[in-house]
Amino acid sequence: MQANKKWPRAILLMDLNAFFASVEQRDFPELRGKPVAITNGDQGSAMITCSYEARKFGLKTGMRLWEARKRCPDLIVQPSRHKAYSAASKVVMQALQKVTPDIEIFSVDEAFLDVTNCQSLHGTPEKMARMVKDIIFEVSGLLCSVGVSGDKTTAKYAAGVQKPDGLTVILPWEAEKRLQEVPVTQLCGIGPKVGQFLANYGVLRCKDMKNIPMNVLSKRYGNMGRRIWLMCQGKDPEPVCTKIEDPKSVGHGKVLPPGTRNEKIILNYFFRMSDMVAERMRKYGMRAQSYHISYLSEAGRSGGKYRLVVPEHDGQHIFHLCRYMLDHHWSGEVVKQIQVTAIDPQPGDTQIDLFAAPDEKREKLHTVVDQVNKRFGDSRKIGPGMLQKKY
Repeated sequence: MQANKKWPRAILLMDLNAFFASVEQRDFPELRGKPVAITNGDQGSAMITCSYEARKFGLKTGMRLWEARKRCPDLIVQPSRHKAYSAASKVVMQALQKVTPDIEIFSVDEAFLDVTNCQSLHGTPEKMARMVKDIIFEVSGLLCSVGVSGDKTTAKYAAGVQKPDGLTVILPWEAEKRLQEVPVTQLCGIGPKVGQFLANYGVLRCKDMKNIPMNVLSKRYGNMGRRIWLMCQGKDPEPVCTKIEDPKSVGHGKVLPPGTRNEKIILNYFFRMSDMVAERMRKYGMRAQSYHISYLSEAGRSGGKYRLVVPEHDGQHIFHLCRYMLDHHWSGEVVKQIQVTAIDPQPGDTQIDLFAAPDEKREKLHTVVDQVNKRFGDSRKIGPGMLQKKY
């Protein structure tokens, strides 16, 4: 079968290269061609991401700035501008509709496109991949890498083969052969724990998967196990999902400055994360009753699951859970990172306790605060929690 023949299934994965850093270099020409690191705000102590010029020095996501500067003395540090990144992402995702309406937004900088039914209109999948690259650069001035194949997993793997500004095509009928020597943990969805499980059965590379029965994985991981077995053979059956589902969890975490053991500082971070989780739930029209709250220290992660009396989306009430957790787990050790996650978000109009009527004044305050923050961006000059007494 020739590459210019119509494919039975054609999937593209578009990946914006070093997205946050690329937006900074686009908006500030003096940063182009220079090593740039993005941090979470002016006080950020770790990198969210960095430019390809910085990656040449061995810099990577999550690295502390002191180590990054040691490796790259000329590193330029930029605080994140999430409003700018969100706007750029929106422009790109909307522009992809020119190629196909069948789009799954995989993350802020990645999207799957099912172009199976567009081949008569636009030509070969490779031609459509070039269309994607041209359209994105035209509307945003950003470069991307595109992977092309007959299934989602192989397309995503292909997108990572050539970066930045790459285009890699793996013909569907050659996918199994192309993946044979690829370590299974290089495929999206196979993390360290699954990789260790597979290694226990001698499955280190994709070609090894055929040496074990599918039911070994399906017994352990259910339908996902069956999918993993097929993924390693270039036959991922997962469709491109164009429907945006409600989030199964809503969480925010933050890396704290090195050596943080001041209780007031730690509580301030938990306060901020609680407000951010609450704001996101209000954005989705959701409330949650159960939360997973934790912190990371040298001894590992501490915390657990905590419940409110009724489902809510109020940062002040979530913060009370955070303080309760800290009072019962923290004994003064250095805190490296914190996490606040709503683990059972549900539609906000869900029936709640008859005697737990919402605070109408508080709800109005949330509405005003959310409108102001939406208008003025991520600087978040105000928040509902500011009415709470200082701790």
